[in-house]
Amino acid sequence: MNSITQNNQIDNKVSTSIKSFFKKYRISTALRLSNAYKSKGIPVISIFEYLFCMIFTNRSMYMNMLMGTNQAGFKKDTVYRFLNSVHINWIRFTTWLSTQIINETIIGLTSDKRVNVLIVDDSLFERSSSKKVELLAKVYDHAKKTYKYGFRLLTLGWSDGNTFIPVNGCLLSTENQKNRINEAIPVDKRSAGYLRRNLAQTKATAVALELIKTAKKAMIPASYVLFDTWFCSPSSLIAIKEMGYDVIAMAKKTSKMHYLYNGIMQPLTEIYKQNRKRRGRSRYLLSVEVSIEKDGKSIPARIVFVRNRNNRKDYLALITTDMNLNEDEIIRIYGKRWDIEVFFKVCKSYLMLSKECNSLSYDAMTAHTAIVFTRYMMLALENRRSSDLRTMGEIFYYIQDEMSDITLIQAFHLLMQVFIDTIADKLSLSSEQLDQLLNAFMAAIPKELKERLPKCA
Repeated sequence: MNSITQNNQIDNKVSTSIKSFFKKYRISTALRLSNAYKSKGIPVISIFEYLFCMIFTNRSMYMNMLMGTNQAGFKKDTVYRFLNSVHINWIRFTTWLSTQIINETIIGLTSDKRVNVLIVDDSLFERSSSKKVELLAKVYDHAKKTYKYGFRLLTLGWSDGNTFIPVNGCLLSTENQKNRINEAIPVDKRSAGYLRRNLAQTKATAVALELIKTAKKAMIPASYVLFDTWFCSPSSLIAIKEMGYDVIAMAKKTSKMHYLYNGIMQPLTEIYKQNRKRRGRSRYLLSVEVSIEKDGKSIPARIVFVRNRNNRKDYLALITTDMNLNEDEIIRIYGKRWDIEVFFKVCKSYLMLSKECNSLSYDAMTAHTAIVFTRYMMLALENRRSSDLRTMGEIFYYIQDEMSDITLIQAFHLLMQVFIDTIADKLSLSSEQLDQLLNAFMAAIPKELKERLPKCA
């Protein structure tokens, strides 16, 4: 009976968290703004909440129908009509919701000096068990070095270094018709479904720029856009710079991509050979200033060559369009790109990304992806609340102000007094022995601290 009670308590806690999340961030408003309206008597928010909670109940809709435990109040056809709707703009939905979460909650927990970034990356959305999926394509799996049936889930996310929030995404098929197994079904050209099908058959770099434009229009606060080598091309760097963002990316070591250096257009490998490298254990090997030129446009950039930790004889190249950043800051900020890798891992391992949805419709898979994004947003907020003391409210600021009145030297003096009292009590040392021990300790501390100690005596 104890285990049953505990499980009920956990279920009640999860249910309370979900209801609080839906109410605070106005999920029903986000659905309405995304053109999600009920066609019959069931409210759209009820269907969305039912699908959202599916992962937390550890039951599929099929099992609920089979076991007779379905208490949703509607049938499976209602769910299918919602998922297959061509009118709902899911990119607008996730973008609007992420903007509310970032501006209303997370921004208030960080200082104005914190560097916020947008991160672009893609991951395999596998559908190997079926060959009749709409817009199904052969996609290269970089992890296993082989082609698989599925899509590329191109995702744009936001991070402040602690919390990652997915902003929007697109399930990419391929622009090459030879690699598409199935074509798109005909839909109304005025609908959101028609636009997302066209987007799915567009080049990935062009889609990424569209996702960034959508985030820019939503006024999501960010200073930099981070991405890996696959997106790093002169045209992309210039286009993002024109939007008002700076870029920090991993540059490609290829002979096909050139930068203007010392008046000559040359690839990274040649630039690296021409310069003397920093010796010792420096965080970077080389830093050079170049110009990025494409179609008559030119912008300055800095390239930082970093030693590859997995292969000491190899190097990696980071490029940025912000000339005011030093090399250490470039490396530190680019480290935030790892947040999106964690996001993909959590979505696939725990939130059933691509495994929960067996539909053949491209609209249903897009809706499923948006629901998984929303689940991650809620979990990211819960994690931030449990790990960030500042979410405890106003009491934190009273404690923080009181602690700020104690200086480092005063704290050191208090610790030394406690240390001496403890030794005198536990070891029963004489005053002469205590003086000798204290003098030996004072002789061993750093010179800078020793010079400041007499000032507080």
